[in-house]
Amino acid sequence: MRVVRVTMFVTLDGVVQGLGRSDEDTRGGFVHGGWGPQYNDEVMGREMAKGMANAGDMLFGRRTWEDFYKAWGRATDGNPFTTHMNAARKYVVSRTLDDADAWENSVLLRGEAVETVRELKEQPGPDLAINGSASLVQSLHAAGLIDQYTLLIHPLTLGSGKRLFEGPAPLVEFELTGSVTTSKGVIIAHYDRR
Repeated sequence: MRVVRVTMFVTLDGVVQGLGRSDEDTRGGFVHGGWGPQYNDEVMGREMAKGMANAGDMLFGRRTWEDFYKAWGRATDGNPFTTHMNAARKYVVSRTLDDADAWENSVLLRGEAVETVRELKEQPGPDLAINGSASLVQSLHAAGLIDQYTLLIHPLTLGSGKRLFEGPAPLVEFELTGSVTTSKGVIIAHYDRR
């Protein structure tokens, strides 16, 4: 059975919306987009590279897949992250997407997220890594399908925006398996489901 690993950039008050750019995700009138890049440093880069080294296949919700495609799917900058993103098998879960042909190595999982991901998880193959895709993560967490979290906890609060753990979810215990603090105060915490 495959392991489902989630990497999320999150504020102290749990916001995961609009990390990278001011226009990234303005749903709900969110005005704090672009809060994350100021916290990037060498430590974070090194930790993210470790995650890429064992990423396996990738799993996305439709919105994040489309956003990542715009950022990396057409890039030819030689950046190792770009190379990794384009080479990886990318599963995109969607009820509305017609196909996933726009980005190489993408596979469309049609239907309800919980059912399609549960079936994929039970098949043999590499582990599944989710970066972003908060709505997908919330659905999978509520169904007990998330095995590991890497949370990059940023030292700021925003007061508004989509939060990682919103809505109904079961009681789940996790074990801290490691942590690193960056030079800019981001705590990178790794958790395994007990």
